[in-house]
Amino acid sequence: MSSKLLPVLHWIINILEEHEIQYSISGGFAAHLYGSPRPINDIDLDIPEDDFDKIYGEVKDFIIFGPANYKDARWDLKLMTLNYHGQEIDISGAFEQKIHDDNQQKWLHDPTDFTDLNTIPFDGLDLKVITPENLLAYKKLLIGDHQAIDIKAVEKFISQKLEPR
Repeated sequence: MSSKLLPVLHWIINILEEHEIQYSISGGFAAHLYGSPRPINDIDLDIPEDDFDKIYGEVKDFIIFGPANYKDARWDLKLMTLNYHGQEIDISGAFEQKIHDDNQQKWLHDPTDFTDLNTIPFDGLDLKVITPENLLAYKKLLIGDHQAIDIKAVEKFISQKLEPR
């Protein structure tokens, strides 16, 4: 894990909690917490679309994209990307996001369920993290080597009833 990740994680989680914003950690960092061995590239967070304005003033100096609608081959969502001291953070809208099912070649509405999260103690924080089952479900919609690594690790986590890192 990169040495810059922990201070960045504390910084952004403290901002979200200070503003009482619901959030969910997903993506590669969530997979890492569930045992994925691959390097963590960024921190992926989902928050309600209406809450972007609440944190804008505190994060504006670190914004490298957005907040704006973003669409690529995998995602169609509201996105704000930050670069805080060399560590990227992707903050996505939670309720209107769509994910492309690469297997069926169609877009699926994929809202975040803030009532179905795990609270994982990590470096003095109580992180709100997507459940391994929900992480696995969306990872299986995507194609790529890093997805396969995460899928294998999360499947092992679920089947062996492991504890998060």
